[in-house]
Amino acid sequence: MEFNQNLGNQAIQDVIATHPPIGDILSRYDIGCVTCKVGICLLKDVVSIHGLSKEDEAKIESEINTYLADNGKGE
Repeated sequence: MEFNQNLGNQAIQDVIATHPPIGDILSRYDIGCVTCKVGICLLKDVVSIHGLSKEDEAKIESEINTYLADNGKGE
């Protein structure tokens, strides 16, 4: 899974603090990181440990990268 800006290697709490819409994307796939009080998991791990289908993982990756590109934060 490849996220723009090396976002996959950042702690989920930092990702959501910087990019709140990413929390909305994850919530749509029943990934409850927005309410997690620990928040040290890496974005790439958060997506992979939730047992989603490869198709849903690909959709999340695409939606996050599209969000970043649309907001001038791609690559």
